[in-house]
Amino acid sequence: MHKLDWELYLLPFEQAVEEIKVKIKNIRNELRKRKEHSPIEFAVGRVKSIPSIYNKANRLQFPIDENICWEIRDIAGIRVICQFIDDIPAVVEMIRNRGDMRVYLEKDYVSTPKESGYRGYHLAVEYPIMMAGGQVTIPVEIQIRTLGMNFWATIEHSLNYKYEGIIPSDIRQRLFEAAKASYKLDSEMNNIRDEIKDAQAEFTKKEVPMESLLSLVELDLDVDVDAAMDEGIMNEGTGEEDDKR
Repeated sequence: MHKLDWELYLLPFEQAVEEIKVKIKNIRNELRKRKEHSPIEFAVGRVKSIPSIYNKANRLQFPIDENICWEIRDIAGIRVICQFIDDIPAVVEMIRNRGDMRVYLEKDYVSTPKESGYRGYHLAVEYPIMMAGGQVTIPVEIQIRTLGMNFWATIEHSLNYKYEGIIPSDIRQRLFEAAKASYKLDSEMNNIRDEIKDAQAEFTKKEVPMESLLSLVELDLDVDVDAAMDEGIMNEGTGEEDDKR
């Protein structure tokens, strides 16, 4: 079997993650400059590590060849974080309507959560990218969550890591209850979103940047988080966990 040159193989995925992060940031910035509500708070991305690719391929019994990216789908991963539940379909529609990528698979875990309690909206897109040898098309997974959904998934991922994928039943049940409580909070905030947006507009008029209100949770789009994210927060809730939950 032909051995992959991983350094070359992953180049388009690295480029795709950087390009898409910039494009998402530009959407957010444009809407804010237009004084319109941006459904996008922030986004992060990563390229899966080579050991993680091998682990997932071996677990799912996929051969390691040129087509492995289409089997795993989340070698390149982007996460978009929203303030409100109603922002999620707005972001989904934005991505569907883009001419520079094509959605070929959707998984709605917002309206139909997983057994574990996990919620989020996943899109698999075909993304064409120009390389030295011409255009190539690769898959990229885009996850969309609220801040609450993302917090819960991050905690669950940490516990999965601690217990090597076998979380004790009592903790699993408490996690499930926490997921319900988190979604209830999301729903309440969604119900008063107009009041929240009005309050945020007042802050803007007084030249208090929204970024200051989100400083505890927002990761800058320009920060290189690929290495840290690969085994951390970008892995929880990705296609890799789809096969476990």
